[in-house]
Amino acid sequence: MVKEMHITVPVALHLDHAQSVERCKEAVDAGYSSVMFDGSKLTIEENIELTKQVVNYAHDRGVSVEAEVGSVGGNEDGLVGIVRYADPKECLRIVEEANVDVLAAALGSVHGPYKGEPKLGFSEMKEISELTEVPLALHGGSGIPKEQIKKSIELGHAKINVNTECSQAWAQTIREILINDKEIYNPKTILQPAMEAISDVVEDKIELFGSSNRVTH
Repeated sequence: MVKEMHITVPVALHLDHAQSVERCKEAVDAGYSSVMFDGSKLTIEENIELTKQVVNYAHDRGVSVEAEVGSVGGNEDGLVGIVRYADPKECLRIVEEANVDVLAAALGSVHGPYKGEPKLGFSEMKEISELTEVPLALHGGSGIPKEQIKKSIELGHAKINVNTECSQAWAQTIREILINDKEIYNPKTILQPAMEAISDVVEDKIELFGSSNRVTH
C-alpha cells in the first residue's frame, strides 16, 4: 500500500506489539520497515532469546526492531496489562544481548485513557537512557501533559505512540455529526470530518514533539 501511494516524505510501516517471532517475520516479508516484538510478559531470558531471533531475521533484511521491558498498563487491541516499571539492568541486557534498535521501557504510561494525571518515572528514564544509549519508545502517549512529554523527549524518547487521542477525536466528531443532524446518512459526509479531526490531533502532536519540518531521507 505504501509503495503504491505517491508520498513525498519518508514513511515507516511499523508492526506494534507482536506476540510471536513468526508474526514479526511475516511483517518483515510483507515489506514493513520496523517491527516490535513484545516479550514483556516473559522472563527476561525468554524475552532476550526471542527478540534475538527477530533481530537476526530483521536486520539481515534492513528492518529495525523494537523491544519492550516492563509492562505498560491499560488496554490496547485486547491486550490488558498492569503497570510494571522496567528494570534498568534488564533494559541494558536486552539492548546488549539482542542488539535492538529501539527500546520501549515501561515507566508509568498506560494504553487508553488515564485515570488522574500520569506520573512518569523520570529518574528511571534518565538512568535507562544513559545506560542503554539507544532511542527510547514511549507507549501510551495520549493524555500525558505537555511538560512531561517534553521532558521524556529530553531524556531520550525518539518515538511516541499516540492512538487514544486520535480515536477519541474521531468518535467525538462522528457523535456530534449524528446528534446534530438526524437526517444525515452518507458515509463520506460523516467520516470525512472525523478523519480531519484525527489529522488535527496528529498536527498538534508533530508540533509538540518538535518534529515539524525535520524530515530526513
